[in-house]
Amino acid sequence: MEYFLIIISAVFVNNIILSQFLGICPFLGVSNKVSTSAGMGGAVLFVMTLAAIVTNLLYTFVLVPYDIVFMKTIVFILVIASLVQLVEIILKKVAPPLYQALGIFLPLITTNCAVLGVALLITQKDFSLLEAVIFAAANAAGFTLAIVLFAGLRERLELVDIPNGMKGVPVLLVTAGLLSLAFMGFAGIVK
Repeated sequence: MEYFLIIISAVFVNNIILSQFLGICPFLGVSNKVSTSAGMGGAVLFVMTLAAIVTNLLYTFVLVPYDIVFMKTIVFILVIASLVQLVEIILKKVAPPLYQALGIFLPLITTNCAVLGVALLITQKDFSLLEAVIFAAANAAGFTLAIVLFAGLRERLELVDIPNGMKGVPVLLVTAGLLSLAFMGFAGIVK
């Protein structure tokens, strides 16, 4: 039951984008099309889960025993940057169209504060390795859900006649705010 609560909390109640406001840059930048957003979500899922495993192990078996916990942010950033390079190499070989579609946004995962934020939250909440993996995968699923929903809304907005003063960024920010308010409705589910 505890793992189920972690999943529900990470995906809906404390959504990394819509409740904690981490990962806004790719949320606004990559959400033009649902297909690109889903690809970005998959890349974030891979990187976030792998980063959670590696950072949790480094934190537990290196940083804490040697009393260098103050280095965790720098170590985590280096680990995440390395993993993003790995994802970039894999996508270039395995899925060139997805690599082309993501283009400049793929390096955004390196600076995506959602990935670093999840790694830091795992150490803050003192999760075990299994809990850390579940938490990271659930946060990545929440990230993907939010970005794909927002991409679908953006595609629908292209078909609507919007007043000139609201075209572009203003309507996107209002839409993101309304989506965030909709996710706040889940707040009573998990404490």
